[in-house]
Amino acid sequence: MKKLSFALIIFLSIFTIIEVSAQKDPKAKAVLDGMSQKFQSMQGFTASFDFTYSDQVGTSDRQSGDISVKGNQYRLKLPEQEIFNDGKTVWTLIETPTYKEVTINDVSQTEGELTPSNIYKMYENGFNYELLADKSFQGKQVNVVELNAEKPNAPFQKVLLMIDKNTKDLLGWEMFDGQGGSFSYAFKNLKADSTIPDSYFVFDAKKYSGVEIIDLR
Repeated sequence: MKKLSFALIIFLSIFTIIEVSAQKDPKAKAVLDGMSQKFQSMQGFTASFDFTYSDQVGTSDRQSGDISVKGNQYRLKLPEQEIFNDGKTVWTLIETPTYKEVTINDVSQTEGELTPSNIYKMYENGFNYELLADKSFQGKQVNVVELNAEKPNAPFQKVLLMIDKNTKDLLGWEMFDGQGGSFSYAFKNLKADSTIPDSYFVFDAKKYSGVEIIDLR
């Protein structure tokens, strides 16, 4: 349970990286702009994903989940935990066979955090980036872009984005801390879907009998 919560904290944590000498590579920017434009043109998508964490001593943890994104709204599902965000309110649900709890926050309380809906434009401010050599990822040829933050007090040193060369889809990314830990995410079955109703991103307590509500707004 602690590992799962930690994974989501990392997934939604403030995304800054230790300053290095990399500059803003025009070729990398072209790839990143293409990825961002592709995301905006989809007007929504669904996907499954794998999350893997490895530490410096070789311990690893792997989880799989599902995600839906529409504009600045998203819904993220992992075993025993789910996040709803309708662009105004964030509900974090923890559900086990013996316990159900939902914590409610205003979106403004999470301002500055990395979310599934803003990862596609995070490079626009405060980051240097460089285009690395292409590679194969999930059986597809991808552009690999390395991001490095301009701020020196960041918990992560670098982030690698894997972007499909043909479709411009973001297929996965890796984050590295300064202590030998790595966090990897890989999308699967990515499908454009602009028909997701807004109500899908809103938590409905009536569907979760006996849930404890913790309202932090």
